[in-house]
Amino acid sequence: MLMRHVHPKLQFNHTLPYGAIVHEGGIQFVIFSRSATEMRLLLYDRVEDTEPSEVIHFERKTDRWGDIWSIFVNGLNKGQLYHIQADGPHDPENGQWFDGDCRLIDPYTKALAGEFQPHTDGIIRPPKCVVIDDAFDWEGDRHLRLDYSETIIYEMHVRGFTMNANSGVKHPGTYLGVIEKIPYLKSLGITAVELMPIHEFPIRDILGQIPERGNYWGYDSMAFFSPHRGYASGSEPGCQVTEFKEMVKALHQAGIEVILDVVFNHTCEGNERGPVLSFKGLENRVYYILENSGSRYANYSGCGNTVNGNHPIVREMIFHCLRHWVHNYHIDGFRFDLASILSRDRSGALISNPPLVEAIAEDPLLADTKIIAEAWDAAGAYQVGSFGDFRWGDLRQERHWAEWNGRFRDDVRRFWRGDPGTLGAFTTRLSGSSDLYEGTGRPPYCSINFVTSHDGFTLNDMVTYREKHNEENGEGNRDGENNNLSENYGVEGITRRPIINELRSRQIRNMLATLILSQGVPMLVSGDEVRRTQNGNNNAYCQDNEISWFNWDLVEENADMLRFAKALIHFRREQPTVRRKEFMTGKPEREGELPDVSWYSALGTAVDWGEGDPAFIALLSAPTADAHARDVMLLANGSADRREFILPPVAKGTSWRLFIDTCAAPPKDVYPKFDGPKPPRSRRLVLPYRSVCCYVAAPS
Repeated sequence: MLMRHVHPKLQFNHTLPYGAIVHEGGIQFVIFSRSATEMRLLLYDRVEDTEPSEVIHFERKTDRWGDIWSIFVNGLNKGQLYHIQADGPHDPENGQWFDGDCRLIDPYTKALAGEFQPHTDGIIRPPKCVVIDDAFDWEGDRHLRLDYSETIIYEMHVRGFTMNANSGVKHPGTYLGVIEKIPYLKSLGITAVELMPIHEFPIRDILGQIPERGNYWGYDSMAFFSPHRGYASGSEPGCQVTEFKEMVKALHQAGIEVILDVVFNHTCEGNERGPVLSFKGLENRVYYILENSGSRYANYSGCGNTVNGNHPIVREMIFHCLRHWVHNYHIDGFRFDLASILSRDRSGALISNPPLVEAIAEDPLLADTKIIAEAWDAAGAYQVGSFGDFRWGDLRQERHWAEWNGRFRDDVRRFWRGDPGTLGAFTTRLSGSSDLYEGTGRPPYCSINFVTSHDGFTLNDMVTYREKHNEENGEGNRDGENNNLSENYGVEGITRRPIINELRSRQIRNMLATLILSQGVPMLVSGDEVRRTQNGNNNAYCQDNEISWFNWDLVEENADMLRFAKALIHFRREQPTVRRKEFMTGKPEREGELPDVSWYSALGTAVDWGEGDPAFIALLSAPTADAHARDVMLLANGSADRREFILPPVAKGTSWRLFIDTCAAPPKDVYPKFDGPKPPRSRRLVLPYRSVCCYVAAPS
C-alpha cells in the first residue's frame, strides 16, 4: 500500500464545490469538517479490494481552507474508487464520533459501488465512492415544465414496477426496465412518475449479509447525491448514473415528468448504537440534531436519528443536492418525506418561516420544479394546510410548496365507508380544499390529492380488509397503521360472494372517480388502476417480493378497471372544468351565466349542510375562457340506501350524456367518448347505495 502526500505546487487549490470533481489531469477532493485534526484519502483499484492501493494525507497547512479540506491528486480519472478517513475527538457523550480507523463515504459522492465488506479487524468497510464525470448527451432534453393544474402523478417503485417475472422486460427491476414500460405509462395517461427513494441506501447490512427484513422502500439514505446502484442493470462502477439519466430522458420524450421522493430527514447511520459510515465520522454535531449534551440522537423521523436540516452547513448540502439532481439529472420535482422535520430548528423545535423551507421555495434554480411536502413527521407535527406558514402575496405561484393532502385521503375514505357527518368535509375535498389553502393565497393545485400511497393499504385492499395483516413482516403484526378507515363489507379478504365483490369493485370506482374528478392534483399509486393487492399488508417496507411488485397479469385480469381509470385520466387531461387554477366561488364568472359550482340535494333542492345527507348533486360550469371545456354534473350517493335523484331545473336546458356510472357492469360503467345515455326525460333517476354518476354536457 503506497502512502503519499500531493505537493501543494501540484494542486489547483479549488475549495468548492464539495465532493470529487474531475479536472484536466486529475481529481480535486473537497470535504467539510471543522473538528477533524487529520484527513486522509483512501484510493482503491477494484471494487472487491479490502485494502486501499494508496493513502493520501491532507496537509493542514496547505490543504485546509477554513473548515474545508481540499486536495488535488494528479493522474486520477473518472471511475476512481475511494473512501475518506478523518481523525478527531472521540467523545460520544458530547456528540463527537471521530474514529481514524473508520472508512467513510463522502457525503457528496455521486455514486457508490459494491457492498459492505466484513473484516476480522472489526473496521466497517462501506460501499466505495466512485468519481463521476457529469457529462452526458441529453440530446436537447429539458425539463417539461408542465403546469401543476395539468399534472397527474403516478407513485411507483423503480424495482417493483418491473421485477415480477410476468413483466416481460429484458431488464427487470431496473431503470432500463422502466424505459421498457413507458408505453404502458403513456397509455394510462399520467403526466408524472413520483419515484420512491432512489438515493443510495444499504442493500446488505454492515456485516455484508442480506438482512432478514430488508429496506425495500429505500427510506434509509446513505448518499444523497448518488442514484441507487441496486436499480442498475450493469455492474461497472457508476453505470447507475448513465442508466438513470437514460430513463429520465426517455420519460421526458414520452411527455412524462420525473419527481423524486427525497429523504432528508434521517440517514442509515441510526442512533448512538448505529455504525459510523459518513456524517457521524466527519462532523456529527453539525449533521444531526442531538440531545442530552450530544450523547443521544433526536428521533423526529422514527428511524433513529434526525438530520439537522436548518444548520447552515446542512442546509447548504441539501441545496447543493437538489440543484445537482435538477441540473445533472433533469429532475422535474421533489416530494420531501416527513417534511415537517425541515421546519424544526437545531434544537428540534418547530418554527415559523424555517430558513430551509423558505429557501427551497425561493431558490432560482428550483423555480421550474415541483416542490411537494409530506407535511408531517413521526413526532406529532402535522402541518397539512400550513406547511411553511408563508403569506405569498404576489410571488410566482410555481414556487409554492404543494402538499400531500392527508385530509383528502381520510375524508374521502370516511365518506365512502359511510361514516356519518362527512358530507361537508367530502365536498370541500372535492372542491380543492379551500379551507386548507385559500387563506394563505395558495391555489387548488397546492393540494396533492391521494386516497392511497405506498404507505398503507392498496386501493383493492382498502375495500377488502378491515384490519392490517402484516404477519409476513416478522414483527408480530405490531407494525403499520391500525386506523386505516377501511372496510371488508362482510368478509375479511378474498371471497366468492358476488354481492360483496360487486360492491368492492364499485367502491374502487367511486374512489378513483373522486380522486380524478376533484380539484387539485391527483396522485395514483402504481397498480391501483388494476387492483394490485398486498394481501392486507399495509406496511410492506421489507417485502421485496410478489407482495410489493406490480403483477402484470392484472392488466388483463382487471382490464375493465384499467379501462375505467384510463377514461377518467384522459377526461381530466382534456377538461379544465375539473382542474381549475383558482378556487371555485359559487358565483358566475360572467353576468347571466351559471355559478362555477352549484350544490343540490338529491331532490334537486338546496343542500341542507346541517343535515349532512350523503346524497348530493354537484354542477360544475365550464370555464368561459376555454371553448372546449364542458359542464360537468356529478351525482353521488354515499348512503347505504337506494336513492331517487331529481336533476335541478338549471340542468334542464343542457344536453347531457352519461360519462361514468360506477354501479353499472362494464363496459357500461364508462363511456370514454361521452356517448352514454341521456338522463331520463323526467329528470328522475335512481342511484344504488355507494355509487356515482357523472354526466358531461354535449358540445354546444
